[in-house]
Amino acid sequence: MAEKVLMKGNEAIAEAAIRAGCLHYFGYPITPQTELAAYMAKRMPKIEGGVFLQAESEIAAINMVYGVASTGKRVMTSSSSPGVSLKQEGISYIAGADLPALIVNVQRGGPGLGGIQPSQSDYFQATKGGGHGDYHLIVLTPASVQEMADLTGLAFDLADKYRMPAMLLADGTMGQMMEPVELPDSAPEMIAKPWAVTGTQMQRKHNIINSLYLVPEELEKTNFERYQRYAEVEKNEVRYEEYMMDDAEICVVAFGIAARVSRNAVVEARKQGIKAGLIRPITIWPFPKAAIAKAATHCKEIISVELSMGQMIEDIALASECKVPVTLCNRAGGMIPEPDQVFEAIKKAAGGNE
Repeated sequence: MAEKVLMKGNEAIAEAAIRAGCLHYFGYPITPQTELAAYMAKRMPKIEGGVFLQAESEIAAINMVYGVASTGKRVMTSSSSPGVSLKQEGISYIAGADLPALIVNVQRGGPGLGGIQPSQSDYFQATKGGGHGDYHLIVLTPASVQEMADLTGLAFDLADKYRMPAMLLADGTMGQMMEPVELPDSAPEMIAKPWAVTGTQMQRKHNIINSLYLVPEELEKTNFERYQRYAEVEKNEVRYEEYMMDDAEICVVAFGIAARVSRNAVVEARKQGIKAGLIRPITIWPFPKAAIAKAATHCKEIISVELSMGQMIEDIALASECKVPVTLCNRAGGMIPEPDQVFEAIKKAAGGNE
């Protein structure tokens, strides 16, 4: 078993990416993810074939990712909310070219420049496309430093498997938090990528990487085919954790740091005789719709706990088909709910519907 080391979440992502076979990183510093780029700047030059480049802008960085992804190499970029907004056109191009890549967003408060404190207000941007056109990203949401590492490796694997970009969506707390983490000892086995632009060696036809289709029938066909692949992702790759949901009458749904706060509130509720439970989405696209729908059959209220003005609550309401009330318990602008705030929301739900 690998030895555990004490690391910041940002550093854990960087080291896990290297151990997952990522040798190319392109980025630009912005709080609260700068430690990730700094870690890559130190480590990549010491690795055979490793490339670290601080681009002149976020736009340049994502287009460099596009280029390397075209060759089939594992590649990543990272930023925080305003920087990821600048990358959206490039992310759409990468999705439109059906290329695997990893984008890390360690979120800060917004909109605009906002602040540097943690947030979850990029949920819509991550799960509803963000850029132009019809596309999705696989979006993974860690709730510990260990998951920052584990989900980084998983994101690369899923991106390769389905030929689509993946995003690790963390809040600033996860990026700055330090916890013991166990890192993988060896790199995973890479899958073949016969579509990659690697030079033909006069052995095959040219591969062309492109997202431009001037014939509308061809673009329509490509979009339909891509969404068939997305349907496979929704069928096979939903990930979530349930806590005390077997007999729950009040269901709390939260991810990231909000899930850690909510778990404490659920424990307190149980101590006081309130049957509360927690569903923690690990993928927010694909969203755990079936788990929410099941909760709606035996819970009398669902509470969405968010570090935003309420974005995930819409997916919860859709998944529950509005069979039960769905309410919001939130803080915004870089503030984090206290366990007492979530407990009060649980207590109100338990007493308000009796």
